[in-house]
Amino acid sequence: MPGWALRVIVLGGAAVVLSTVVWLVFWLLFRLPMVTFTLAVAVLLTALTAPIARLLRRAGAPPALAALTGVLTLLAVTGGIVFLVGFRAAASLQDLTRPLAAGIDRIRVWAIEGPLALDPEQVADVRNQIVSRLYEATPSPGDGARMGVVVLGAIVLVFFLVFFLLKDGDRMWAWLLERVPDRNRSRVDGAGRAAWNALAGYTRGVVVVALIDAIGIGAALLLLGVPLWLSLTLLTFLGAFVPIVGATLSGAVAVLVTLVTNGVTDAVIVLVVVLVVQQVEGNVLQPVIMGRAVQLHPIVILLGVTAGGLAAGVPGALLAVPMLAVGYRVAEFLRTHPAPADEPPARTEPVPAQPA
Repeated sequence: MPGWALRVIVLGGAAVVLSTVVWLVFWLLFRLPMVTFTLAVAVLLTALTAPIARLLRRAGAPPALAALTGVLTLLAVTGGIVFLVGFRAAASLQDLTRPLAAGIDRIRVWAIEGPLALDPEQVADVRNQIVSRLYEATPSPGDGARMGVVVLGAIVLVFFLVFFLLKDGDRMWAWLLERVPDRNRSRVDGAGRAAWNALAGYTRGVVVVALIDAIGIGAALLLLGVPLWLSLTLLTFLGAFVPIVGATLSGAVAVLVTLVTNGVTDAVIVLVVVLVVQQVEGNVLQPVIMGRAVQLHPIVILLGVTAGGLAAGVPGALLAVPMLAVGYRVAEFLRTHPAPADEPPARTEPVPAQPA
C-alpha cells in the first residue's frame, strides 16, 4: 500500500474517532443541562472572584478562609441586588397596573387608527395569541414550586463549586497535569493558563461593560421618572452578558416600558440614550476593555450567540462567547507553540573488546 494512502486512512480514522468523542461529550452535556450550566456558571464566577482570594492568600490568609471570603462577597453582592430589585419591582408593579393597561390600549388604538391602519380583528387576534402564549409560558403552582427547588439547589451547588475551585483549583490543575505525558505537559499547561486568562479577562471585562451600560441607561430612566427604572437597570446589566442580542432586547424593553408609562417623547429620549450607549460600548468599551480577552469579530460573536441560543436556549447564548474566546486562545497558543519534534535516538559507537 502506498504511503500516502496509509496516511489518508490513518488521518481519516483519527478524524472519525475525534468527531465521535466530541459528539458524545456534547450529547452528555446536553443530557444534563442543569449540571452543565451550573458548572459553567461556577467556573465563570470563580474567574470573577479569584483576584479576591489571591489577594488574601498573598496577605497570609489560609486557602479556606480566602475562598470563603470570596464566596461571601459574591453572595452578598448578588443577594443584595436580587432582594433590592425584587422588592422594588413587586411594589411598583401594583402601581403600574392601570398605566400599563392604558398604555396597551393606546398602542392598540394607534395600530388601528394610525399609519398602519390594521384591521381591528387582526389586532384582537394578535393580542389573544400573545396572551395565550404568556399563559402557556407561565408554570402552574406545582411546576413553579418544583422549578424553584431545582433553581435553589443549583444556586447552592454553584456556591459550593466556587468555594472548592477557589480553595483547591491549583491542586486540581496540578493533579490533571500529572496525568499528561512529560513531552506535552508544558504545552498543555500553557494552553490551560491561556484559556483561564481569557476567561478571567472576559468575565471582568463584561462586568465592567455591563455596569457602564446599566449606569448610562438607568440614569436616563431615573431622570425621566420611569416606573420600574431600577428593574430595567438590572435588566440592562444582565442583558450585557449576552453580546449584541442581550443589549438590543434589554434596550427595546426599556423603550417599550417608557412608551407605555411616560409617552412618546420620553420613549424617544430613552431610545436615543440606548443607541448612544450601545455605540459607545461597541466602538470604545468593547475594544479597549475586552479586546485582548475576546479578539473575535462581531460576526463570529453573533453567530456564536445565535447557535448557542438555538442549541441550549438562554444558557447557551450566555456561554457562547466565553467558550468561543477560550477556544480561540487555546488554538492560538497551540499554533504558536508547536509540539516539540521527536529527538532522534543518539548514535552509540561500538565499544571495542578489551584484551583478556
